[in-house]
Amino acid sequence: MTRDVIRLTIADLSQFTKSLRGTLSDAPSHVEMLNRVAQAAGYKNFQHLRATNAPEPQVNQRLLDRALRNFDDKGRFSNWPGKTSMQNLCLWAVWAVLPSRTVWGEREISDLLNELTTLEDAAQVRRSLVEMRLVTRTKDGSRYQRVEQPVPVDARALISQLRELQRVPLPDVAFAFSRTAT
Repeated sequence: MTRDVIRLTIADLSQFTKSLRGTLSDAPSHVEMLNRVAQAAGYKNFQHLRATNAPEPQVNQRLLDRALRNFDDKGRFSNWPGKTSMQNLCLWAVWAVLPSRTVWGEREISDLLNELTTLEDAAQVRRSLVEMRLVTRTKDGSRYQRVEQPVPVDARALISQLRELQRVPLPDVAFAFSRTAT
């Protein structure tokens, strides 16, 4: 007989074990119960489970909403924030749109940044990208290149939201498939 694979995702393991303990007579302590659940899942103990499955940091929705205010309805960076931390978050969205493995001259990257933003200050955006180490430049400032690196959680969420804005809605083409009655 074949086994069905049933996946179970537990959002809060501590709460799950508390509920499970409540159904047992002679229930072990909370820590012992956490260890037993972890062992049933194939881990040595709860510490091993936790070390193997590190929780992902949560997106700060309030920060994300504030960052989105600095972009226009087409998803272009349009307002330079006053706070450096907000500037840095918004610059990740600009970095994400820059083509990777491409080397630009100063004029080329300035033109590209002017297309990607509505700030009309490519020099400031360019300098800030270099300061954040999202872009490298030669000592004489003649060559620029995007630096590949892991994207922080909040920046990943911002980039994802902006990609939704940048998608061009498809025209309604239902009429092209309808037939007239003959």
